Amino acid sequence: MPKYVIERDFAGAGNLSPQELHAIAQKSCNVLQNQGPQIQWLHSYVTGDKIYCVYIAPNEDLISEHAQQGGFPANRISEIKAIIDPTTAE
Repeated sequence: MPKYVIERDFAGAGNLSPQELHAIAQKSCNVLQNQGPQIQWLHSYVTGDKIYCVYIAPNEDLISEHAQQGGFPANRISEIKAIIDPTTAE
């Protein structure tokens, strides 16, 4: 199944409190539960003004639907073609 990175413009994301991040995560999980098992959220990276999320889904449309239902921005959805790390250089 394809894996995607979702770039979300979110002003002040890096200043969100643990409680605010908890609420965002709960909202995302609730939407995912209603969408069914085809889409899965793996993890997210919170930076100053963006949140980068990694999802597994059969297509971009399902990810866009998740964003729309949750009220989350999905400014860019990119399919991951390969994963590299330091061991790739060995």
